[in-house]
Amino acid sequence: MGRRVAAVIFGAMVVGVSAPGAVADPGVRVLGEQVVAHDLDFQGTVVGGLSGIDYLADSGEYVLISDDRSEKGPARTYTARIPVGETGIGPVSFTGTSPLRRADGTVYPPKSVDPEDIRVDPWTGDYFWTQEGERAGGVLADPSVRVARADGGFVAELPMPENQRMRPGSGPRQNQALEGATFAAGGALFVTALEGPLLQDGPGATTTAGATTRITVQARFGPVLAQYAYPLESVFAESYPEPGQSSNGVTAILADNALDPSRFLVVERAFAKGVGNRVRIFEIDTAAASNVLDAPIAGARPVAKRLVADLADLGIEAVDNIEAMTWGPRLPSGERTLVLVADNNFAAEQRTQVIALAVR
Repeated sequence: MGRRVAAVIFGAMVVGVSAPGAVADPGVRVLGEQVVAHDLDFQGTVVGGLSGIDYLADSGEYVLISDDRSEKGPARTYTARIPVGETGIGPVSFTGTSPLRRADGTVYPPKSVDPEDIRVDPWTGDYFWTQEGERAGGVLADPSVRVARADGGFVAELPMPENQRMRPGSGPRQNQALEGATFAAGGALFVTALEGPLLQDGPGATTTAGATTRITVQARFGPVLAQYAYPLESVFAESYPEPGQSSNGVTAILADNALDPSRFLVVERAFAKGVGNRVRIFEIDTAAASNVLDAPIAGARPVAKRLVADLADLGIEAVDNIEAMTWGPRLPSGERTLVLVADNNFAAEQRTQVIALAVR
C-alpha cells in the first residue's frame, strides 16, 4: 500500500502535527494497513474491541484479545493470520476463538471483567492477560493480571501492588488501569503499564501539561519487584467544539529486546473529541529510573524516553484508536516488523485498523 498525506480528517478539522523538538527515528517505514470489516461475525462472535496482540513465531499466527466485557459475547481471545512482508500487509483472516474462563470453569458474566492486553508466555504457551477492574457506580473492583491456557481455561492470577488496587481516593482511574503488558528478560519478568496516573499521583495529561503514570515489573509468578515513573506527553489538541474532553495515555508496552529487562517500546495514544487520535511510539529505558514501588512519584527520576515514530508523520491517513502492538516476522532486509491494532470500541464510526511498520 502506498503512503498517503499525513493528515487525520474529522469533519472540517485537519490534524497532522508533530511534537515540538521531537525527532522520530528515520529507520521506521510503513509497510501498509488493513481494516477488518465492522461487526464481522466469526464463529458466532462479533469481532471488535481488539486491544491486545502477540505473535506466535512457530505457527506464524497472532493471538488477539477483545475488550468486550462479556456484553456482546463471552470475554474472549482470537487467533488470526496477518500476512506481513516486504511487499506490505495482506488481509486479516481469523482462525479461532476461545472464551476466557474463571477458576470454576464458567465464562465471565456481563460487566464482570474488562480485558485489555495479552501476551503469550514464551516458557509455557499460556496467555497472560490484563483487565482494568472497575471504578464506577459505587463499584470498586481491582485490576488484575490473569493466566489462561490457550483454550481459555483459568490457570492463575498474579499478585498486584497495593497502590494499584481500587480504593476510595486512590488507585487507578476508571478505564486507565492495566492497559499494556509484555514479557521481558526471556520470560522471567512480566511488565505492565498503567494507561494514566494513579489518583494519588496527580491529574491526567492536558494540552498544557503532561502527566506521570507507572510501569510495574514483577517476577512471572512471584513478587512485584519495581515500579518506574513514566512521563506522558501533553495532549496534542483541545477537544472540539467543547473543551475538556481530551486525554493522553499509555496503551501498549513491548520489550524492545526479548532478553533485555530495561528497554521497551511504548505506545502513547492521545484523543481529543471532535479532532481525533494522535499515536506516538517511544523507546524507553528503565535502567537509571528510580524505583517508586510503594513510594510517592513526586521527585522520582523517570524512565528515559525518545520518540521512535509519530504515526501522523508516516503518511497513515486517519489513524484510529491504537491499543495493541507486537513484533512480527523479521524481513529479509534484517528489519523487524511491528504490528499495531486499533480498538474500534464496537463503534460504527471507528475501525479495526491493522498497521504494519518496518523498523531498523
